Amino acid sequence: MTRALITNDDGIASPGLYALAHAALDAGLDVVIAAPAEEASGSSAAITGTNTIAVTGKTDASTIRIERRELAEVEGVPAYSVRAAPGLIALLAAHGAFGQAPELVLSGINRGANLGRVILHSGTVGAALTAGVNDARGLAVSLDVGLNPDAHHWATAAAVVERVLPTLIAHPRGTVLNLNVPNVPPEVAVALREATLAPFGIVQTTMTESIEGEVRLTVRELPDEPIAGSDAALLAAGFATLTNVVAVREADALS
Repeated sequence: MTRALITNDDGIASPGLYALAHAALDAGLDVVIAAPAEEASGSSAAITGTNTIAVTGKTDASTIRIERRELAEVEGVPAYSVRAAPGLIALLAAHGAFGQAPELVLSGINRGANLGRVILHSGTVGAALTAGVNDARGLAVSLDVGLNPDAHHWATAAAVVERVLPTLIAHPRGTVLNLNVPNVPPEVAVALREATLAPFGIVQTTMTESIEGEVRLTVRELPDEPIAGSDAALLAAGFATLTNVVAVREADALS
């Protein structure tokens, strides 16, 4: 049975995490859950822990707190609350911290879309990319809920995940896919399209003010229409978008 790690960057208490775990179980995967004890959004592929403990006498060693949990929402599935960013959780899993190393790392379902090249900063995507460089397959999943949603349709995203999993499993280890799903009720048919990465996405973080001792950041919508065929454009048109992304590797030689 294919082993799958379920993680996220919204934390162990996220309903999106539970929906993703159920999608993996319904697909017949052997599931283990390990997620941050607290929200770790924007952590990219950081291998940092929170509340870590230095090992006495070793300048290069620390201990990451891991707590075994019983999740009523996913009864019977081994689950761990980890004082670490999702990238580090994926790395720990690759080294057997939660039992057998996973063949799949499923990350999400994130509250909010992860679009364009700025997925570089996403903890959701960072966990999937970390899986890709550690001989596993990774899938980052996000639900486009916007800023003030009336509801979170996790089941819609979970159903699309079940459609994507056979494609992911059919591809070689190291494959990493980024999936975004519109926040529509499950009874609404959602078509899936492959997409390129938009240059930014649908919003951009920018500095608005710099005063002595601090800078202030804000998130603003981009003024231009997204590029046709990009994940931002297709998601805005109501499609679920799937993008095959590449973990860190060398580029073409300079000469």
